[in-house]
Amino acid sequence: MPVRHPLRWVAAAVMLVLVAMAVNTLVTNERFNWPEQFEYIFAPQIMNALYNTVWLTIVAMVGGVVGGVLLALMRLSDNPILRAISWFYLWVFRATPLYTQLLIWGSLGALFPEIGLGIPFGPVFVSWETNTLLSAAAAAALGLVLNEAAYMAEIVRAGILSVDEGQREAAGALGMSRAKTMRRIVLPQAMRVIIPPTGNETIATLKNTSLVAAVPFAELTFQAQNIYGRTYQVIPMLIMVCLWYLLLSSILMVGQHFLERHFGRSERGAARPARPAALLSSGREQTGGGGGGGGSGDGGGG
Repeated sequence: MPVRHPLRWVAAAVMLVLVAMAVNTLVTNERFNWPEQFEYIFAPQIMNALYNTVWLTIVAMVGGVVGGVLLALMRLSDNPILRAISWFYLWVFRATPLYTQLLIWGSLGALFPEIGLGIPFGPVFVSWETNTLLSAAAAAALGLVLNEAAYMAEIVRAGILSVDEGQREAAGALGMSRAKTMRRIVLPQAMRVIIPPTGNETIATLKNTSLVAAVPFAELTFQAQNIYGRTYQVIPMLIMVCLWYLLLSSILMVGQHFLERHFGRSERGAARPARPAALLSSGREQTGGGGGGGGSGDGGGG
């Protein structure tokens, strides 16, 4: 007898009612002001802000991954000084809010009016104004990169530690250097563990770009604030920005899916069972051969 699940039908009916209510609200509530959203969704200022959001995400993740790998290797080093530096960096950037860090980078000129090169505690040979050298775009990118590197360091460290120590010992026995072992043996295997949280970090970084309004820098949320500051259409502009974030996050999720499939192919191959048809045919051939031999023997005996 099939098991009945009446509660599933009740849950499905409740969900359908809630979806119908949500759709009805979206269609009938004039305060969403869909015409206003469609007017600005492809406006030049929004397209420019979208471009800024995308390149900020790319720069933050590339810089964060490179910095995270270096910090992870420092954390796993036998050198206590390198371990201490890495630990201190992670402590500072993971224990303080990203928004506060961006405010500091955006206001760095108030702390250091000039940045120069010279002899420590001695003369300065060349100097630049901090506000000129560190533009709003550079301050936003720098803040995101430094913060992301701290989180990526722990992700990379967890991936490296997931690889069995015997892999390193075997590589050392073959005469491979530590750098080559890390590049050719450890990191390729660690990617299976590193990729899923890195995909999550990429999506989180995409959303964290909205915080660079503290610098300030013209990304999606900042431009939406500028628009609704003139039109007073707060909710429509914020929903429009959410639609763009949904689209970009969906694209990143698809990319993460294919990356996970690529780096997890060895596990799928190991978990795949042997083909039963081939085994059966092989077994039949062996049985048939044995039977034929037996028949010949019987015939010979007769």
